Amino acid sequence: MSARHFDRGRMRGVRRAAEISQAEAAAALGVADSTVAGWETGLAIPDAEKLPALARVLKRGLDDLFPRTGLPDLTDLRCDAGYYQYETAELIGTKSAGPVAGAERGERRLKDKYVPDLAAAYGVSTEELRRAEDRSIAKAQETQSGEPESQDADAVPAALAGPPGTLAEKITLILERSYPGQQGPPTDAEIAGAVNAHAGSQVISEEGVRELRTGAVETAAPVVLEGLAAFFGVSSMYFQPDDAVARQVYEGLRLLSASRKGAVGRVKGRGMGAQGLPANVMEFVNDLVTELEEREPEANE
Repeated sequence: MSARHFDRGRMRGVRRAAEISQAEAAAALGVADSTVAGWETGLAIPDAEKLPALARVLKRGLDDLFPRTGLPDLTDLRCDAGYYQYETAELIGTKSAGPVAGAERGERRLKDKYVPDLAAAYGVSTEELRRAEDRSIAKAQETQSGEPESQDADAVPAALAGPPGTLAEKITLILERSYPGQQGPPTDAEIAGAVNAHAGSQVISEEGVRELRTGAVETAAPVVLEGLAAFFGVSSMYFQPDDAVARQVYEGLRLLSASRKGAVGRVKGRGMGAQGLPANVMEFVNDLVTELEEREPEANE
C-alpha cells in the first residue's frame, strides 16, 4: 500500500494558521480532545480513514496535507474515501466485508457486481478501481515470494505488471524504475522546476506535478508533456494517449530493472500480438539482453 505521509508538525501548523483549536477539530471529527493532542505530540497517528475528514476540517486538500508517493491500491482508495473496512459491507450489499477484505489482501478479485457500487462510493471510475485491485494483488504476490520477482522465467517485478495506461502510471513507472540508490527520484518541486526551465516560463507548479503524479489531474498541456519527456529523457510520444511508445519505454524499463538485479534473462523482448513491439525494437532489446548476460559472469568474478 502506498500510505499517505502524516506530519504532526505540519498538521499543527496548518491548524493554528486556520485558527482552529484542538477542541474544535476534535468535535468536528467526533473524537476526544486528547486524541487530536496525541496526534500533534506524536503519541499516536490518525487512522488512514480519518485523514480525509481531517483535511476537510483543516480546509486543505488531502494530497497537499497528507501526500502519497506512488499510486493507490484498494486499501488506499477506501481510506481516501473515509470508509473503514467493515463499512464496505453496506456499500456492496453483503452481510460482511469479506469480499472487499479479500480483494485488499490480494487473495481474490472482486466480483463484477460489486465494482460499480464500490467505485461510486470511493469516487473513482470502475477502471481506476480495477487498476488499484491489480496493485493489491501484485503487492500480495511480492510479499508471498519474498522478492520483487517470482522465479518464473517470464515474470516481471510487481510494479511492472503491464505497460502504463494513465499519465500518472507513466510518471510513476519512470520514478520507480529509473532512480535507484539512496539518492532516489526527484521531488515534485524539482520536476516542476525542470519543466518550467524547458518551457522558458512558469507552466506548472509543484502542486501541479503532484496532481499529475497521483492521478488527481489526468491531462496536461503539450508544453508540460514535452518538458516531462525532456526531463526524464524519454520520447515525447511516451506521454501521448497512443500507448505504442509507452509499451516500448515499458520494455526498456523492464530490462533496466532486471539488469540491476542480475536477472536480464527473464525479460527478453517478446511479441505482444497485433499491437506488440515493432520488430526492430524487439531485436534491439534482445541484443541488449544478450550483451548484459555475457557481462554478468565478469561482474561476479
